[in-house]
Amino acid sequence: MGALLKFSRAIDWLNAQVGKYAIWLIMGSTVISAINAVVRYTFNTSSNGLLEIQWYLFAWSFLIAAGFTLLHREHVRIDVINSRLSKKKQIWIDILGFAFFLTPVCLLVLYYGVPMLMQKYASGEMSGNPGGLIRWPVWLAIPVGFTLLMLQGWSELIKRVAFLTGHGPDPTVKADEKSAEEELAEILRQRESSQAAPVSR
Repeated sequence: MGALLKFSRAIDWLNAQVGKYAIWLIMGSTVISAINAVVRYTFNTSSNGLLEIQWYLFAWSFLIAAGFTLLHREHVRIDVINSRLSKKKQIWIDILGFAFFLTPVCLLVLYYGVPMLMQKYASGEMSGNPGGLIRWPVWLAIPVGFTLLMLQGWSELIKRVAFLTGHGPDPTVKADEKSAEEELAEILRQRESSQAAPVSR
């Protein structure tokens, strides 16, 4: 389990670094969009290349940050039923989801996405728009993004197994989020301090 947890920490570090720099892709897309708008309204001209760079950058930021989003538990969840279950059942649902849904879906996307990327690269396919860009760089974001997402899924799986076997902390609690026990202790401390405070007359 120690080796697996080390592997998990390495994946967490990788996606944390990717997420930290993915924001610059969004910044680049925003700046290019602003420049394109100014040029279009000022000089009555535009560039399909600039328009395509915008969605290239956005596609890259969206896809490669998926693992970072999963790392910080910011992905969309349906907690109506899950929140009513015990912690152990919640962990088991996560384990089954990572093992039998997330991993197969990522592998399926890679199975079809990598050959498509190689085809785009070999053919040198260009955009059909005048002045458009070569297509393979944006297709590269698919295998990169889904590989990072799948690795993060494995990391989360390892952390949940470690928690169930007593080798790690609860992975469902965010680093800056207090557990139910900590919140209860905080409430009790506040009540005690308010009762102990002298009443001013």
